[in-house]
Amino acid sequence: MPTMADLEEARRALDAPLFADLAGDAKVSFEFFPPKSEKMEEQLWSAIQTLAPLGPRFVSVTYGAGGSTRERTHATVARIASETAIPAAAHLTCVEASRDEVDEIARAYWEAGVRHIVALRGDMPQAGAPFEAHPQGYRNAADLVAGLKKVAPFEISVAAYPECHPDSANPQADIDNLKAKIDAGATRAISQFFFSPECFFRFRDRAAAAGITAEIVPGILPVSNVAQTRKFAGLCGAAIPSWMDRLFEGLDDHPAARQLVAATIAAELCRKLYAGGVRNFHFYTLNRAELAYAICHLLGLRPGKAALEKAA
Repeated sequence: MPTMADLEEARRALDAPLFADLAGDAKVSFEFFPPKSEKMEEQLWSAIQTLAPLGPRFVSVTYGAGGSTRERTHATVARIASETAIPAAAHLTCVEASRDEVDEIARAYWEAGVRHIVALRGDMPQAGAPFEAHPQGYRNAADLVAGLKKVAPFEISVAAYPECHPDSANPQADIDNLKAKIDAGATRAISQFFFSPECFFRFRDRAAAAGITAEIVPGILPVSNVAQTRKFAGLCGAAIPSWMDRLFEGLDDHPAARQLVAATIAAELCRKLYAGGVRNFHFYTLNRAELAYAICHLLGLRPGKAALEKAA
């Protein structure tokens, strides 16, 4: 005799396939980091060329702790802005820099045709060191947003933390900080990565209850390197579920299988978010296109007119 659990599993298996005929109405954006070598530059540009036909709303380029990648970030963003039709967003932090220095960087971006900044408080260059504002610098991300709005009418994205930023006193303080960033002039919030759809939905509800009406875009990290993800999670307060840890056991020497498992987990998360009304997704690509491209395909996105080669 089949058990109730067996019948429930059979019902699920007989339902319409998870990704059958989605409307293709999702919109996506992608995050990259500035390359350190010529080989990494080629890999980054290959990823951008692969993802561009999906018509991203924007692509963003990260900024190292203490501005350690300032020149490389600027060069990468400027190249995307000049050589493609994809709106390029530059990350900018207020770590170890005066207001004048930050404002000068922002003006240089505006002059290079960049109209979108991802404004972040940032982390100190010394791993684990508590944040200290520069004596003549911006105090925090909300202060930075207000300052950038005085420099130029930038579109500004800020960070949100579904599982609470490690430096926040409590979840309410975290929501209050997000509201301060939005009230200072931010356009949207992009969430740190997470692995439970309920975690995002609960956070979205708390934000709405606090009067936050700006869009909150879920940040999706397709996991292909568990050790690296654990390190990222420790820095930003994200939890890695034990079931996910177990799924990657035994795959250290099987990179292709690891990619398939990673894509499956992230795609299922996106599908559940989609079912909950989410239509905008932001992918942390780690400068690789395949996983993000596969998930976008499952969500119903198909290549359109190429966004590369504006002048071609």
